[in-house]
Amino acid sequence: MTQLKPARILAIETSCDETACAIIENGRALLSSVVASQMEIHARYGGVFPEVASRQHVLSIIPVVQQALSQAHLTLNDIDAIAVTQGPGLAGSLIVGVNMAKGLSLALDKPLIAVNHLEGHIYSAWVHNAGDTVTPEPQFPLLALLVSGGHTELNLMTDHLTYQKLGSTLDDAAGEAFDKVARMLDLPFPGGPSIQKSAEEGDPNRFNFARAWLPDSWNFSFSGVKTSVLYEVQNLKKKSANIPTQDLAASFQQAVIDVLFKKTINAAREFGAKEILVAGGVSANRVLRQTFKSQTEFPVHIPPLSLCTDNAAMIASAGYFRYALGHESNLEMDVLATYPLS
Repeated sequence: MTQLKPARILAIETSCDETACAIIENGRALLSSVVASQMEIHARYGGVFPEVASRQHVLSIIPVVQQALSQAHLTLNDIDAIAVTQGPGLAGSLIVGVNMAKGLSLALDKPLIAVNHLEGHIYSAWVHNAGDTVTPEPQFPLLALLVSGGHTELNLMTDHLTYQKLGSTLDDAAGEAFDKVARMLDLPFPGGPSIQKSAEEGDPNRFNFARAWLPDSWNFSFSGVKTSVLYEVQNLKKKSANIPTQDLAASFQQAVIDVLFKKTINAAREFGAKEILVAGGVSANRVLRQTFKSQTEFPVHIPPLSLCTDNAAMIASAGYFRYALGHESNLEMDVLATYPLS
């Protein structure tokens, strides 16, 4: 294996509604991680309000960077390169982070590294807190399941930064389906945690909601299960019956997890993966984590809860491997461009 050069990377993440900065050493040791959440601000809208998000990033970005440096007991002169989320994400939000990163890169004369947000989620599995016991790093070939609010896809990794996209969602992403079903059940935003909490007291077998297996394909589809829940709620309301929210939430959650788990395991077998990685916001779901961890055929890597949702530590880790392997970007990068994962 190629010996990678040591480096400290400062990373910025502003792809949606979290303003985040982190510093990582050698791709794995997390020296600091700061996240300024806008969740309470957007909860009143039932979802992320893009213009509000970008304005909040402008207010938060400098204090967040300063706090990350303070936590790590470092100055900007101790940083070897700047990494930033280039996309995908909300254009107005991305611009704030990219411009901050460009400014730091120019002022410090340090390399600037553009990182795909999804690639960042994958590399969250490499991160551990500095000083903690070092966990085994994922081994290639690796089957990576990305499950987030906007993306659900399977990628085969044969080496660092080398991806073969096997399949993705044809309609709703898993996280998007969680948000929409939560609204149907009058549960608060964000939908993922709300569905999980409600499902804890529910019966996952009460309703047999649709599962789109899509034979001979590694793609996903969650519009059917979402529609099944909608029809069930409408039928119950027509009958003037009480809405069994907890059972509906549990049955929906189980239907989504069944598909994610079985298709991932089957793909890992088909393509000869050594290990499985599960990342993205939906990987914080307790039942999903338990389901993957309870099977023993493959070693499974799932980031700690703090690294499942949007954060800059994952961008710093991915940025380190791009820097160390010579895949840096330049200062003229297009904020709407993104490294493909296939």
